[in-house]
Amino acid sequence: MQETIESALSKILKVPMEINGCGRTDAQVNASQFFFHLDVEEAWDYDLRFRLNKTLPPDIAIFDILPMEGLPHARFDATHRTYDYFIHTYKDPFLFGLSSFYPEDNLDLEQMRQAVKVLTKYDDYRAFCRTPNKYEHTICRVSDASLYTNTRGDKIRFQITSNRFLTGMIRIIVGKLLDIGRGKLSVEEFEHYLNTKQTPATIIPAYPQGLYLSKVTYPYLNLPPRPEFSAVLQNNIANSWIEV
Repeated sequence: MQETIESALSKILKVPMEINGCGRTDAQVNASQFFFHLDVEEAWDYDLRFRLNKTLPPDIAIFDILPMEGLPHARFDATHRTYDYFIHTYKDPFLFGLSSFYPEDNLDLEQMRQAVKVLTKYDDYRAFCRTPNKYEHTICRVSDASLYTNTRGDKIRFQITSNRFLTGMIRIIVGKLLDIGRGKLSVEEFEHYLNTKQTPATIIPAYPQGLYLSKVTYPYLNLPPRPEFSAVLQNNIANSWIEV
């Protein structure tokens, strides 16, 4: 995505441009709210947002361009990030690439909910990181974590907010939540990993397709996410998603 946006900006502004994004995600992971910053020496007298959206491919949209003072940084100034992970348990062609398909008939959502509520009690997520040794530390201050389902019980939504995330952290957590739902892992075992910082013997991350970076918060900027980022997933969200 970064290379595509930089190419479009360079073409329109007619000078080489580099951007700094608010973070990196795995391939096939989506973002419904994403920020980047760039430095432009000369002002433009045309609708840059319109030209960018006309130049960029259909799967990248520019919602706003905001002039900023000082030296704001899209990545390092962010105080919180929220991710949503969507699962559907029946085969639906309309959800292909938008949500992860797990053909599970009887997931124990109550046990999964109990595990989700454990997350805010701990701030070291070394156990749920693919490459913990590459970080100076593995502290992540998870301020909120919730599990939702729809009225039919065949869709699941996991939401988590933290000041930072480690490589593969959310997909590893979702993989373990699914094991709990299947009865293959207990909530106590799940919490044991967090308590001891011990990496599980087997790590199978959840598929990337269901993961969305859905909100980024700054001390000076707190824009609400656009709930219509995927109408198929979020349609009538107030009525269709119920917290477990």
